[in-house]
Amino acid sequence: MRFIYLHGFASSPESAKAIYLCDRFTKLGISLEVPDLNQGDFSHLTITRQLTQVEAMLANAETPVTLIGSSLGGLTSAWLGQRHSQVQRLVLFAPAFGFLSHWLPKLGAEQLQQWQTLGYLQVYHYTEGRSLPLHYQFVEDAHQYQDSQLLRSVPTLIFHGRKDEVIPIESTRDYARERPWVQLIELDSDHALTDVMLEIWQATQSFCQLS
Repeated sequence: MRFIYLHGFASSPESAKAIYLCDRFTKLGISLEVPDLNQGDFSHLTITRQLTQVEAMLANAETPVTLIGSSLGGLTSAWLGQRHSQVQRLVLFAPAFGFLSHWLPKLGAEQLQQWQTLGYLQVYHYTEGRSLPLHYQFVEDAHQYQDSQLLRSVPTLIFHGRKDEVIPIESTRDYARERPWVQLIELDSDHALTDVMLEIWQATQSFCQLS
C-alpha cells in the first residue's frame, strides 16, 4: 500500500499537518509521499493540474493507494478516488466540497468582477507568508468538478471541525449522508484541525490498519 498526502490550498509539504503526518508514518517505518501541488507556480494552480500531477505518480503502477488529503487536497483526493481503482482508501481533512459556493460570495461581486476582468487575484499563501497572484482560470476550471459526481464507493474517513470557518461542516454532513461508505468524525475544531491531530492520527491509524 502506498500512502500519499495532498496538502491544502495555499499550503505546501512544509505545512504543520504534513510534517506531523510524515513524522508519524516515519516512526512506523512507512513512507508518506507528499508532492508539492504548487509546482513552483501557485499563480496557475487548478484542480485539473493537481489531478494530472498525482495521476502521473500513479501511472504504470498497480500498488494500491491510500490518499490523505486536506481541504482542496481532500477534494482532489476524492476525485482521484472516483477516477482510479488503485485508490482503495481515502482519509480527508475538512475536504473542500462546494468550496466555490462558500468562497466566492465572501469576495463580493465587485472583487469577483475585478478578478475576472484583470485575470489575477492576490491570495495569501500560508507557507510563503505573503500574497501571490492567482489566475481566474482556477475558478473556471473548478466549476466542472461537481461533488454530485463523486459516486465510487471508496472506503472514506472524513474529519471536519464543527467550528470550520472556511468550509462549513454541513457540506461534509450532506456528502456523507448520501454515501454509506463514508464515515464522518466531527471534531471541536476549526478548518486547520491542528489542535486535534493526535485524535485524528489515532483514528487514521485504526482506519488504515497501521501498526
